[in-house]
Amino acid sequence: MAKVRPLVAGNWKMNGLRASAAELGKIVAGSDALSAKVDLLVCPPATLLMMFVSAAHGSRVAIGAQNCHAEPAGAFTGDISAEMLTDAGASAVIVGHSERRSYHGESDAMVRAKALAAWRAGLLAIACVGETKDQRTGGQTLDVVGAQLAGSLPNSVVPEGLVVAYEPVWAIGTGLTPTPADVAEVHGFIRERLIMRFGETGEEIRILYGGSVKPQNAAELLHIANVDGALVGGASLKADDFLGIAKAYA
Repeated sequence: MAKVRPLVAGNWKMNGLRASAAELGKIVAGSDALSAKVDLLVCPPATLLMMFVSAAHGSRVAIGAQNCHAEPAGAFTGDISAEMLTDAGASAVIVGHSERRSYHGESDAMVRAKALAAWRAGLLAIACVGETKDQRTGGQTLDVVGAQLAGSLPNSVVPEGLVVAYEPVWAIGTGLTPTPADVAEVHGFIRERLIMRFGETGEEIRILYGGSVKPQNAAELLHIANVDGALVGGASLKADDFLGIAKAYA
């Protein structure tokens, strides 16, 4: 199987004001020591995107966005297109996060359209999948994740354009984490589905784990087979915690 370069991405969600650039500065300062081993990406709210792009310019820290509209332009008040994100300096965008699926009713088809929009604009698409607690306890995890993969991913991909993030919904922000065996099972399943659908390309697509990742459990979680990095929520808001997670690869 192809060796892929790990990625640790921070999703700031609806957190951060201009003063938060100080935390990004600390992440940038700590990134040089890690850049040989891992890619780093920070996805702030849209209000901070251009400021963060400027602050990270020339560093090893990439800046991404948390969502985009499927259309390149139009009468969609309050929305932001993938082209606008590229124009602002972003290099990646998260699509299909469970909070978008749940709070905004985003379907697999909508997520697929947003992934295509990301590629149209030259962005890396980080496509999220994951099951709820009821689905997990009901033994539906692999069925749910498999259906999301089938519906959310476009039919033709290139490895450098797509990252898949597995986020068990019940573990996001709760402090709960699946066992290493659970993570290994789902990530192995995702890898099998990617290879089944995309052939050798499926071996090179990075699969991130997300769900209460913190410095204390990063080394265990990030060295599980088919885990190629992390999509970090709350812990990415503090530079020490974010870099502490990335140091699992140092």
